[in-house]
Amino acid sequence: MHFSIIIPVFNRPDELDELLLSLCEQTYKKFEVIIVEDGSELKSDKVADKYTDRLKINYFEKANSGPGLSRNAGAVQAQYDWLVFFDSDCIIPEHYLENVTNFLSGHHTDAYGGPDAALPDFTTVQKAINYSMTSFFTTGGIRGSKKSMDKFHPRSFNLGVTKKAFDVIGGYGKMRFGEDIDFSLRLLKSGYKTALIPEAFVYHKRRSTFRQFFKQVYNSGIARINLHLLHPGSLKLVHTLPAFFAIGMAVILISSLFYPILLLLPLAYSLIVFIDSILINKSLSVAFYSIAASWIQLTSYGTGFISAVWKRLILKKGEFKAFERKFYD
Repeated sequence: MHFSIIIPVFNRPDELDELLLSLCEQTYKKFEVIIVEDGSELKSDKVADKYTDRLKINYFEKANSGPGLSRNAGAVQAQYDWLVFFDSDCIIPEHYLENVTNFLSGHHTDAYGGPDAALPDFTTVQKAINYSMTSFFTTGGIRGSKKSMDKFHPRSFNLGVTKKAFDVIGGYGKMRFGEDIDFSLRLLKSGYKTALIPEAFVYHKRRSTFRQFFKQVYNSGIARINLHLLHPGSLKLVHTLPAFFAIGMAVILISSLFYPILLLLPLAYSLIVFIDSILINKSLSVAFYSIAASWIQLTSYGTGFISAVWKRLILKKGEFKAFERKFYD
């Protein structure tokens, strides 16, 4: 079994360096690496050259289009039957491909996904963001640490798919945000089988600042409504929870001007997050930052979702996006 690992990259040579170094340490060696430079100003060509004696690398540049279409461009270059997509801010554990190979040898599936985790040397903010994106108390747990409500939807930071299935559904669509969910939904609608491989986790840096994190998750809230219109029936109750959280907390904060006791509710939520994060991360600083990350995740997703409901479902406007110019930031 051979793999074509496809990595879109935009202005992130240092992160790509770490990713390629981790691929050099893989215990399973039957793979190629395809790096798609997505119109970067800060290029990664020298980083790619650094590893040509240790990895089978195909590096090429293209005009900026976002990660979805860049993944398509990489897939065209792929030589093998299994495509594996990583984001450039991931670090891959040494047994990743070995674990995937063992799973695929014993299970039939057309696509798989895996969870993500944080390394000890990640920054406090990155660890807090990782907590908020995987915690039960932010609804983040449905993204990969366990099975989702119905069929598993792999996410593109850590996704494998057969080249046959990829080609049949036409690869990634033109969506710039939510493109990985659209891809998974089209896979499932076409009758392909997906699976979660818990052992196929990656260390995912995500965003480095809360500002970047806010923009990323706000876009995700908008994308959920765009996906609902593309795939009727894909919107679940759990997807609306951040919007209700944002509205509810806004009402509580305003009402607290007259009934201060209501402030106990957001304080109680923050305390729950703090305690849970301490138990998981064993760090007071990460726990404090986890409070901020959790509030940002829920309120940014919720407000993005609400803005899309207003513009797309009520005003019947066309698809719109926020922060598109700085997609990777």
